[in-house]
Amino acid sequence: MGRKRVVLLGATGSIGTNTIRVLRAHSDRLELTGIACRTRYRELADIAREFKVKNVALSDKDASEQARQSGLFDADVRLGEGPAGLEELAALREADVVLVAVVGTAGLKPALAAIEAGNDIGLASKEILVLAGKFIMAAAAKKNVRILPVDSEHNAIFQCLQGIKKRDVSRLILTASGGPFLDYTTEQMRSIEPADAMRHPNWSMGPKITIDSSTMANKSLEMVEAHWLFDIESQKINVVVHPQSIVHSMVEFIDGSILAQMSPPSMTFAIQHVLLYPERAAAVQEPLDFSRSLQLDFQPPDLDRFPCLKLGTEALAAGGTAPAVFNAANEVAVAAFLENRISYLDISEVIDKTLQSVSISEPHKLEEVLAADTSARHAAGEIVAGYDS
Repeated sequence: MGRKRVVLLGATGSIGTNTIRVLRAHSDRLELTGIACRTRYRELADIAREFKVKNVALSDKDASEQARQSGLFDADVRLGEGPAGLEELAALREADVVLVAVVGTAGLKPALAAIEAGNDIGLASKEILVLAGKFIMAAAAKKNVRILPVDSEHNAIFQCLQGIKKRDVSRLILTASGGPFLDYTTEQMRSIEPADAMRHPNWSMGPKITIDSSTMANKSLEMVEAHWLFDIESQKINVVVHPQSIVHSMVEFIDGSILAQMSPPSMTFAIQHVLLYPERAAAVQEPLDFSRSLQLDFQPPDLDRFPCLKLGTEALAAGGTAPAVFNAANEVAVAAFLENRISYLDISEVIDKTLQSVSISEPHKLEEVLAADTSARHAAGEIVAGYDS
């Protein structure tokens, strides 16, 4: 068999960097055929040269123009521009799998373009399913396209469910590290600065997802993602705090048995599993060493100290456009926190107020979800502006 051809959207971010490690380690089995990022064209040019990639795109139009004038890309490189450039890459006929690792909901249209072209998706942007899971999964089923989860938690569940009948599943258990503030009191959280929230104890990630991990908003998004990926009712999806980030998630069955997937806290394991699926190969880095002492701790999440998880759980239970509103409000609030416009504890307040101010409905068309997203961002922006005054 020939090498599996990979399109990587978000090539210069944390997921992209780890994907490059996997591609280097398995160049005999994987071929990089398209790459994209938002603005970091110099890094993109380095990747293009190393892997001889001819299909490149930058979603930021100003960065695209700078890239064209830089002379860093070979003359035979096709340089796509703006969001449409990402969609073109996602729909490449020569692609086997499109790894969507762009931040936030910017990957929605590229994901739909990949599905329409019949390309399998490696999904690292959880917001896509939070916003439009109903429509993404329906489109994938219609085109017989596989949605393969790259998030370590969902990849763990995906592995645990292989060969399992859905009727035998009692619940999905997503693990959460608890982030850097697991043992903080509410009073201590009042003085958290952006730099504090960026220091994750286990993972190296981008700013937005690192903040989400610290507030546990990421677990809310992951619960919604799990609901759509595995067609499991919201009440059968739980979260447990596991500070070591070694057990990535678990599946409990109706007979009380539990299967867990374990590996060191590195995204290379999940990424490699998705890119090579259904085959396996030697790991990029060392696996767990059971010749040394290993401690695994578990505890329930404190919803009083981490209200974003409570709000997200309620949004999932409410259904309809509620998860999309939660996600939009969270994105606006996190951006405001990183800009020092609101405090750390204000993040959950902005989300709560937005959920209360935006009407929730059951969408019948993708446009209705996008409209809810726009309304939620506008409402959240006005709420944030109130903190400035």
